[in-house]
Amino acid sequence: MKIDIVTIFPEFFRGPLDHGIIRRARESGLATIEVHDLRAFAHDRHKTVDDRPFGGGEGMVLKPEPIFECIEALNIAPREGRKDARQSVILLSAQGKRFDQSVANELAALERVVLICGRYEGVDERVGQYLADHELSIGDYVLSGGELGAAVIVDCVTRLIPGAVGNQASTQQESFTTFSQAQAGNGPSSTCTSGGLLDYPHYTRPADFRGMGVPEVLASGNHEEIRRWRRRTAIEKTLRNRPDLLDKTALSDEDRKLLAQITGKNL
Repeated sequence: MKIDIVTIFPEFFRGPLDHGIIRRARESGLATIEVHDLRAFAHDRHKTVDDRPFGGGEGMVLKPEPIFECIEALNIAPREGRKDARQSVILLSAQGKRFDQSVANELAALERVVLICGRYEGVDERVGQYLADHELSIGDYVLSGGELGAAVIVDCVTRLIPGAVGNQASTQQESFTTFSQAQAGNGPSSTCTSGGLLDYPHYTRPADFRGMGVPEVLASGNHEEIRRWRRRTAIEKTLRNRPDLLDKTALSDEDRKLLAQITGKNL
């Protein structure tokens, strides 16, 4: 997979790209990640990439010329002339669609992704209209620029590339992974998959740490009881931390019974 990052701060990515799974994926040839300095495509002596917006307003906006020239230098056509569905140009913006695990899975299936890091008060609207396929945001808050968002997306997508993680099945039994996504990736059964909810709690040795013990069911060897415990605690954690996910997830009859036991309400 090829990932290109367009930014006015290329030095920012020296850390995030040089550690952990991303570094291993790059070294093994599973992912090629290149960072491009947007100022290299500005032609005045000051390397200006921003300007004041028409109509007035506070702050500066990234100009379209250097962004279009940079993307064209990467041999990628504007959106209307782009025929290769295996690549995508993404603008990182606070106004974008929320990036989540399902979007990460879609991007991981592509051959090439270009991430344009917005800055200042935004980006000339023509970049989003005629160049980018998608406008993405990593959350409902405003950052100084798209660099942090790009680093998050690169990490999330890279670990989904087959072979990037030592045990690829582990990526199918995490928070937000739906049953259909796990099955598509030949992942584990619903015994482990979160099914769109938060992941269940995990424990490791020692079994007793400073008087804090591991739930007895996990050491019982009864796989069915362990499965039920995991599902119940996943529902409890989701209800406590992200109750909104319960409305978006297809709950089984068993899930509804467990939720009714937890809340004391019949669903």
